[in-house]
Amino acid sequence: MRASRPFRNTQLKQLEDPASAALYLEEALAAGNTDAFKLALRNVAEAQLGGMSALSRDTELNREALYRSLSEEGNPTLETLTRVLRALGLRISIAVESMAVRKPKVTP
Repeated sequence: MRASRPFRNTQLKQLEDPASAALYLEEALAAGNTDAFKLALRNVAEAQLGGMSALSRDTELNREALYRSLSEEGNPTLETLTRVLRALGLRISIAVESMAVRKPKVTP
């Protein structure tokens, strides 16, 4: 029997691909759980840049501040998110939510 590869190694290998990383982050954000999205950002940073030290260098943000912002208790600013995504070769995009999810307009 062939030895299995640890999931973490497989996950990081898949997240090296920018399209896979973008889809992963998009799905984490769509789930509506900000903690999951921040974890996903940390995972993509590790896969593509090697970790938070490289992310700090590429974003020109303090490493400790990045750790705090992207922790479970963190609340990153739009500026921080924009810089992190740019360092990963990604950007924020706005799209219309599916009609099934949108709440109807209430007219008086």
